[in-house]
Amino acid sequence: MTTTPIPRPAHRRHVEAVAADPYERGTVRGGQLRATLPAAIEVYDRLFALGGVTEAAVRADAERASEAIGAFRPAAHAEIEGIARGAGVEPWRVAALNARTEILARSTSVPPGECTTIVRRVTAGRAGTAPRTFGAQTWDWHVELSELWHTVEVRGGRHGVVGLTEDGILGKIGVNSAGLALHFNILGHVRDGVGGVPVHVLAAVVLEEAGSVAEAVEIVRGAPVASSGSFALFDEADAVLLDLSPVGVFAVAPEDGTFLRTNHFLTPRPAAGEKTWLYQPDSGRRRDFVRARLARRGAPATPGGLTGLLVTGDGEPPVTCLPDLDKPLGQRWASLATVALEPAARTARILDGTPADIGSRDWRVLVAR
Repeated sequence: MTTTPIPRPAHRRHVEAVAADPYERGTVRGGQLRATLPAAIEVYDRLFALGGVTEAAVRADAERASEAIGAFRPAAHAEIEGIARGAGVEPWRVAALNARTEILARSTSVPPGECTTIVRRVTAGRAGTAPRTFGAQTWDWHVELSELWHTVEVRGGRHGVVGLTEDGILGKIGVNSAGLALHFNILGHVRDGVGGVPVHVLAAVVLEEAGSVAEAVEIVRGAPVASSGSFALFDEADAVLLDLSPVGVFAVAPEDGTFLRTNHFLTPRPAAGEKTWLYQPDSGRRRDFVRARLARRGAPATPGGLTGLLVTGDGEPPVTCLPDLDKPLGQRWASLATVALEPAARTARILDGTPADIGSRDWRVLVAR
């Protein structure tokens, strides 16, 4: 296996889009992505083709996804159209990026990425102290996209949002100005496909609109979902971990105030239709490894303690994921970023690197306003 440092831009791009009108907000975002969005489209075209999805099928899927987004949230649809206008690309191309999870669900040769998430809800200690919540995760994806993501601040909707996302995609991981945080993992079910609201768009809608865990869950349960994912949702005092799937949305119980997620379902009904051949045994091994660490060390009381649990090395499950450059396109996984979220401070701390890079790289700290 040949592993090399992940290519990083000298300065990770930060996109800021502030406008009350969603189309205008999208145009502002797209304008800042004009130089890089074509490269993101090209990489996904290669991944779609590798998975046996023709360009005609991609376009048809993108247009179906666009219709579903427009019916669910016209504002999100308008923002996607604005991104296309600002970047100078066809709207269906941006819709395809936002539906990339659903389109890739067709593929049998491009397996999904592998992310690991931990969220803690520390209950009140001495009298008068309130519960605290915080979370951390790796974002693992194709190394070919290592320069095609950015940190983001979006304002003009109900709540301001900060976090990270890929070029052209409305949202992924972040926290909003109301103190709601969202960590995101991909899951896989045999019924996954296009036809509902793409999970990345749903994440963006939740962060823009929800002011609490309860509001977030209501939005998710009201969305027509046709593919799978996991949202770890937490506000200043509450937290929930959700299995999203075409057969429903299900809540996962915490263990001693801790939610631990890799890339397999943790509730029975969707697990019965899981694409286990894509996710296992890796996902189970990573979860068991981190769970055993938690048991040995005790649950951390700080976000820094959580990120330390995500560092792995030779001979350990790849929670810290380095790309194997001997493998072909579609199998070169890398931890592209490490993210820590704190709802009470409305703060997203984003490391342009793996958990093993903590201490040698600076965190970018964003505060939702």
